[in-house]
Amino acid sequence: MLGPVLLAAARSDSIRRLVSAAPVTRPVVDRFVAGEQLDQSLRTVRSLTGRGMEVTLDHLGEDITDRSEALRNRDAYLALAEALAGEGQGARAEMSVKLSAFGQALPGGDDLAYENVLPVVEAAAEAGTTVTLDMEDHTTVDSTLAILAELRKRFPQTGAVVQSYLFRTEEDCHALAGEGSRVRLVKGAYKEPASVAYQDKREVDLAYVRCLKILMAGEGYPMVGSHDPRMVAIAQELARAAGRKQDEYEFQMLYGIRDAEQERLVAEGHRMRVYVPYGTDWYGYFMRRLAERPANLGFFLRSLVTRG
Repeated sequence: MLGPVLLAAARSDSIRRLVSAAPVTRPVVDRFVAGEQLDQSLRTVRSLTGRGMEVTLDHLGEDITDRSEALRNRDAYLALAEALAGEGQGARAEMSVKLSAFGQALPGGDDLAYENVLPVVEAAAEAGTTVTLDMEDHTTVDSTLAILAELRKRFPQTGAVVQSYLFRTEEDCHALAGEGSRVRLVKGAYKEPASVAYQDKREVDLAYVRCLKILMAGEGYPMVGSHDPRMVAIAQELARAAGRKQDEYEFQMLYGIRDAEQERLVAEGHRMRVYVPYGTDWYGYFMRRLAERPANLGFFLRSLVTRG
C-alpha cells in the first residue's frame, strides 16, 4: 500500500527537500547509489568487474525542465564513455540512459532526445560498449521505441527495456525479440493507471513470465532484470528449454540489492550485470527503490530510528 505513496513522493519537491536534509539519508543512499562523481562510480566498476560481474552505468537525472540540462546530461555520458575507454572497461561496462534526461518531454522532445542521445551512442561504440534505453512511464513508450528503432539502424546493439506490468508489453516483446536485439525485462517501477497496467502483483508476475518466454524463444539477447528468486529460477529453466547457453542471456540486478545472489549467479557461470547509478540527482531513483521492495523501506526506516 505504501508503494503508490512513495512513487508520488518521488515527484514531490517538498518531500525531496525533507528527505535530502535528513542526516541519515546519505548513508542509506550510498547503499544504492555509487557516489555523486564519475571517479566514484569508476571505483565501483573496478570492484564489480574484478569480481567477475558486468555493469551498466546510469548517470542520474530525469524529468528535466530546459535544454541546458539535456546538454549537461549528454556531456556527462560523453565523459563516461571516454572514461570507460580509458579504463579499458568497454567489454564489461555499458551505459543506461533515460531519454527524459535528454529532453524527451520538452517541446520537440522526440527530435531533441534523439539529437542528444545519438552522440552518446556513437561514443559508446567507439569505446567498445553500447547503450540501453531505460523505459519510463507509459506515456513515453512509443517515443522511446521509435528512437530505439532509429538508433538501431546504425547501432543494432542498442538495447531496450520493457516493463511487464504494462498490458502492451507482450506485443512489444514479440516485436523486439528479433536477431541482434537486446531487451531488458523488468516488472516496472512507475505509478501507472489501471487502464494501461496490471495493478495486482500476481498479474504482474504472470505477465513477466509470459514476456520472458517470448524473449527466450526469440532470436535476441534477453536481459533478465529481476531480484525475485522465483523469476531467476524460471529464467534459468526457460533458457534451458530454449537451448540457450549461459552466455546467450544475462541477469541484471540493482547495485546494493541482493549482493549475495549476484555473487552466487557469477559463481555458477552466469552473466550477471549490475545496474550502477551515480550522480547528484539521486532522489527520484532512491524513492522508487524504496517503493519497489518493503525490505528497502524497512532498511531506511531502521536507519532513521537507529541514527536519529
